[in-house]
Amino acid sequence: MTHLHAALPHRKILTLTGPDTLTLLERLVTHSTRDWSLGETRYGGLLTPQGKLLADWLALRLDQGVMLDVDAHQADSLIKRFKLFRLRSQVDIDRQDDLSIVQTSQPDLPQAQFSYFDCRPAAQVWRHALPGAQAEPFETGLPDYHAQRIRSVLPEQGSDFSAGEVFPADINMDLQGGLALNKGCFVGQEVISRMHRRGKIRKRSLYVKKPSGLAAGPGSEITAMAPIGEVTSLAGNDMLIKVRTDRLIQAIESGVEIVCENHPLQIDIPDWLHMEARTEAST
Repeated sequence: MTHLHAALPHRKILTLTGPDTLTLLERLVTHSTRDWSLGETRYGGLLTPQGKLLADWLALRLDQGVMLDVDAHQADSLIKRFKLFRLRSQVDIDRQDDLSIVQTSQPDLPQAQFSYFDCRPAAQVWRHALPGAQAEPFETGLPDYHAQRIRSVLPEQGSDFSAGEVFPADINMDLQGGLALNKGCFVGQEVISRMHRRGKIRKRSLYVKKPSGLAAGPGSEITAMAPIGEVTSLAGNDMLIKVRTDRLIQAIESGVEIVCENHPLQIDIPDWLHMEARTEAST
């Protein structure tokens, strides 16, 4: 992702602190908490027992626990779920409403209480949690932030998906290091492991350049004689789409036109998706 400076008012900071924090998270979340160095960031989330994604986040290892950078609308719900799972564990769970999140190209930012690296391969930028008023100079950068994350194929909760709506692979979470399939059990792990083991990944998120004149919006249907997906977010001439990959590849190989709101779409299939489709076809 190209570097920029932007305040992210749609993100919120949660902290989990106490001696049992890592033990609690290890049995719940999709990323590993083992061999986790102080100051290291990991990408992951919390699933339903059926394997659907409730929330994803960037997690920063702190001296006394973990900081989570989450979708603001999911913050209270996550707190309730963590407290439900906590039982007798010694973990304090708090929402840091006095802090705002800013993304920059700089590893350090004055006034930042936390500075952490967005470790997703498609991102590779820095974020900072700082007192709210200190974020005001960065507020104009949000439109460019969304355009760049769309071009980098980084679906975001609140824009591209809602809680309990998608499997992790639908938003390419596995491609961004958000699934530790080799760790012990976590919520939803059995379903997700089976999907990957059997090569049954049906949907993916892809980037598409918006055709001139297309008046699409989130939820606009993408068809290839039959529905194959939908637009999830737009910024200028850039679109993120979520599609059934088997139907997409079949349409391209058969020469069937792919359209959105009667406008033809040019969808370039990345090499990794061709390999994934071949693997699925052989299982």
